[in-house]
Amino acid sequence: MELTPPGPRGIPPLFAHLVDDSALFPPGEATMPEALKAHLDIRTGEHAGVLGVFLCQASRLPELITELIKIRPREPLPLSLIIDTGLGGVPKAISIVESRHELLALKMVEMPAPSDVDEVWLERVSEFVPEDVVRVVEPRRGVGWLDGVRKVIEHGSWPKIRCGGLSKENFPSVDEVADFLSVVSNVAGASFKATNSLHRAVRHADGDSGVEHHGFLNLLVASGRCLSGGDVREALAATDGAALAEEARALSDDAAKAVRALFASYASATFDEPITDLQGLGLL
Repeated sequence: MELTPPGPRGIPPLFAHLVDDSALFPPGEATMPEALKAHLDIRTGEHAGVLGVFLCQASRLPELITELIKIRPREPLPLSLIIDTGLGGVPKAISIVESRHELLALKMVEMPAPSDVDEVWLERVSEFVPEDVVRVVEPRRGVGWLDGVRKVIEHGSWPKIRCGGLSKENFPSVDEVADFLSVVSNVAGASFKATNSLHRAVRHADGDSGVEHHGFLNLLVASGRCLSGGDVREALAATDGAALAEEARALSDDAAKAVRALFASYASATFDEPITDLQGLGLL
């Protein structure tokens, strides 16, 4: 049965399972035991309905399994496998996960695309990853980037957009994000995932570097406008959290579900910051 609004454990549909856990990735510095304990604690807390899957690199699977054997979780851990061992390592990594089905439930496989987003490479991704597992492919921003996004969608995968990182060059402009949204929203049934530097709800300048960070609420509202023909760039550039929250709150349940069908989830190294921001804006 489908959950009826407002969603899991009282979570509004717009934020249900929105935040994937990337505590093992920069800027997160958690060890495997720390990351797993925090993740499993969240799963039993009042905001568990906002939490998505746990992200782990393929190269760290043995470490993950060793810790889970110690913990003995009640249910298999919903996992997104981040391929850092090359495409050739995908079958072995998936085989390892599936052999420990009592500990792990593979929900998603994510990987960077080669610079030219080769058609043959995309076909191999489709062959290697089981049909019931979401495939997420990240085309590299640059010349021909949007063509790569289209190819990823055509091959049945979700494109991923990197919204920040350790250097200023990792942050796409408002126009680049808007163009990405336009491409994805123009394909019926297409979904995308976002990652990096989206810990806060609203667009803001980082206090140390001064770099403008995108907000995940901006991205949600912009996705809604993309579907309804509104001003997407204005939503992405907005810094008025109260106005963004009001627009998000005004979405009907059907509209919220349509937004989330497009913007499926994003990865965050912290869970406290998104929750604190949503609470502060009166959205939880």
